[in-house]
Amino acid sequence: MAGWSQTEIIGNVGADPEMRFLQNGTAVCSFRVAVTRKWSDRETNEPREKTTWYKVTCWRKLAETANSYVRKGSQLFVVGNMDEPNAYIDKNGQPAASLQMTADYFQLLGGRGDNAGGGDAGGGDYSGGSGGGSRGGSSSGGGNQSADDIPF
Repeated sequence: MAGWSQTEIIGNVGADPEMRFLQNGTAVCSFRVAVTRKWSDRETNEPREKTTWYKVTCWRKLAETANSYVRKGSQLFVVGNMDEPNAYIDKNGQPAASLQMTADYFQLLGGRGDNAGGGDAGGGDYSGGSGGGSRGGSSSGGGNQSADDIPF
């Protein structure tokens, strides 16, 4: 039986993306995304938070799109697959892990300074699928539709 796995994260980009090309010309773009979880301690009712960093890698057309639109501070929704975590000892001598993710799709959500989205205040959908990094949106070609034209 075949298996399937997908990971979704929403977070803020920690630094501008790094773009590189393999010897065969394939584009690869990497950036780090901080995902912060906030909660209240049950016993003391004090606010708590924990930030987890993900290294996100995009390939081919999606890499070129990420390099063009993703910037430090951008808020992103990323869908992809987790790679094996890399365990290491941090500078304080504590065990830690590096989380790496290969993106299949991302969407700019806006955020810090609303500079995310390359001038498009609504953000944008980007996919590395067969369409190859095309901008998301209606592909019906039916033009503008009113609420009366929608069948539900």
